[in-house]
Amino acid sequence: MLLHIVARGRIGRCAEADLVGRYLKRIAWPTRVTELPDTGGRMPAADGARIVMLDETGETPGSKAFAERLGRWRDDGVRETRFLIGAADGFDDAARGQADMLLSFGRLTWPHMLARAMLAEQLWRATSILAGHPYHREG
Repeated sequence: MLLHIVARGRIGRCAEADLVGRYLKRIAWPTRVTELPDTGGRMPAADGARIVMLDETGETPGSKAFAERLGRWRDDGVRETRFLIGAADGFDDAARGQADMLLSFGRLTWPHMLARAMLAEQLWRATSILAGHPYHREG
């Protein structure tokens, strides 16, 4: 299953970009990052993809529960899970209603670039949990 991050804004060369790259390189699953301008830009077609929006109103699952959800989607034959990081004002209610999952990293507000790095780390963590890798230690 393709793990596809679609983010508003360009990350450029910065410490956060290094973190994103470091974690995405570790993932054995195929990954892709698409950057869109803050406004406008064309969203790539999402035929049959599961849509996960990073949103402050979303669920706050633990890492194991998040991994289990990705594993179920993979096992059900989902070809792509798309993770959307919105612009500064986030997503409207209509967009939220089309998501398969709203995901929150807590009630705190995070800079977009740091949220992207945190997402990349959680994708690495989830895939390592599913592979039985000892990276994740809980409890």
